[in-house]
Amino acid sequence: MFSSSLADAPLVREPVHAPVAHLIRGGIVEGIHYGSVVVLGADGEVQLQIGDIEAAFYPRSALKPVQAAAMARAGLPLDGELLSLTAASHSGEERHLAGARRILDLAGLTEGHLRNVPDMPFDPVVRDAWVREGRLPSRLAQNCSGKHAAMLYTCMLNGWSLEDYLDPGHPLQQAIAEILEDLTGQRVAGVTVDGCGAPLFSISLHGLARATARITTAAHGTPEARVADAMREHAEMASGSGRDVAALMRAVPGLLTKDGFEGVQVAALADGRAVAVKIADGANRARVPVTAAALARAGVDPELLTEFAGEPLLGGGEPVGCVRPVRALDPMSSSARV
Repeated sequence: MFSSSLADAPLVREPVHAPVAHLIRGGIVEGIHYGSVVVLGADGEVQLQIGDIEAAFYPRSALKPVQAAAMARAGLPLDGELLSLTAASHSGEERHLAGARRILDLAGLTEGHLRNVPDMPFDPVVRDAWVREGRLPSRLAQNCSGKHAAMLYTCMLNGWSLEDYLDPGHPLQQAIAEILEDLTGQRVAGVTVDGCGAPLFSISLHGLARATARITTAAHGTPEARVADAMREHAEMASGSGRDVAALMRAVPGLLTKDGFEGVQVAALADGRAVAVKIADGANRARVPVTAAALARAGVDPELLTEFAGEPLLGGGEPVGCVRPVRALDPMSSSARV
């Protein structure tokens, strides 16, 4: 436990987002992406904030490292690639499906016990191959199947019911909410249903960054440290081949990062420095360069982040512009480097 007292839940309000990136075409600002960004120092103090980092929001799949840590605390014995898959929004590659099957096999269960939504693989190349082969959507192919398989395994180990494991009142989901509050240091603002069918808890962007930093700074051998180690060592199992999340963990030593739908990303270093990003319009084209800029602002060597500057804007098939993070995220504002 990190604290015996919790801050109040973040307020449910319309977030006051601010510009975080400009769409530049031919030297002129063509568009603006709004959002919020928080950068934490190794001491946990806020080094930079843009927009509204304290309003209640949905972290989407960026919450998965916390969910995995909660299951590890509840006795989930997985490590390595299977624990990484537990925290994954995977691409639906065969290794991801095989990993989810292995977790179910360990629990003595089958795909039929899963309650996530059947879907096609997330990766467009893999999905196109499925379409050509006439394969149908499946629960294993859905990008959260590793998490759901691990949830079922955790329930089996604790003697909890399986049929209603997605009910917010279920012991598993109550354990996740409790540990989420422990790691964020704040009460949950509310709960709804995520795209996969699992409960989705609302916290603040600041709380998300704090929770992820606590996972990366946890003592060796703890459930949190096991999750961090697994995701960093098996980055492709936590995402997929060619995904920016895996590439970012490979590029920056000691970095743990996780994305989420609707323009969310969180990242933390082993010393506790952390960033969290929410793009108001959910655009991936802003998520990646803004996250990279926030990491540079936190002190990561910008040379490690050059491939994450974002795709160029094209005109007539030639680069004519870019997505440029706002000046407050200029890495020159940061002095420490790793």
